[in-house]
Amino acid sequence: MTIAYAPGDSLAHRLDPRAKLLVQAGFAAAVYATTSPRGLLLATPLAAACLWAAGGGLGDVWAFRFALPVLLVAPVVAGVTLGEPWIRPARAATTALASYRVGLIFVVAAAYVRSTTIRESRAAVHHTIPGRLGAAAGLGVALVFRALPLLRADLRCAHEAVHARGGGTRPVYVRMRAVAIVGVRRTLTRADRLGTAMAARCLSWNPTLPALSFGRLDAVALALGLGLMTVAAASG
Repeated sequence: MTIAYAPGDSLAHRLDPRAKLLVQAGFAAAVYATTSPRGLLLATPLAAACLWAAGGGLGDVWAFRFALPVLLVAPVVAGVTLGEPWIRPARAATTALASYRVGLIFVVAAAYVRSTTIRESRAAVHHTIPGRLGAAAGLGVALVFRALPLLRADLRCAHEAVHARGGGTRPVYVRMRAVAIVGVRRTLTRADRLGTAMAARCLSWNPTLPALSFGRLDAVALALGLGLMTVAAASG
């Protein structure tokens, strides 16, 4: 399962994307400014509430499983030493809290992606940043959201092709090199096709994007985002 927009009528679906971006940024700032387990424990139900508001569940969080091994192994690597005292619990605990912070941010990010279309994300960036800089940033956001699933699919296909040809018996570095070469080649090919398609369609700096407007529900989201920003500033 991959994380992607899911049509619906949940609370988060009805919010302006700019308000959701502020909540996401405020949450990330607040959890990074929090250094105590108690603070992260208080942030946990808020992250779960964001995902619930988007109509999501554990399946949406599972889409970020690619980061799970790193988050689980990092505390062990940080805590183990090659000499006396062999294990440093304080360093392991600090790294474990950092991994937990990243996990909470993934939950809130899953809520945003699930409840926001690519065009809405592009419109939010386009309208927030003035001028051509905003147009370019909005276009970049849209391209990233559309390109990442394709790049992941290309790498998965390359990995499966290597194994289908007996690559499982080759050394790890040989398999990694083969997958990387195929992945880079396909990425460059896609980039060339994208450039040709954008030129053929006369890329516009002033595209027709969905109209955005703040409502009553957005006032609550904006207040939450600003409150989280205030908490982060006070903690810092």
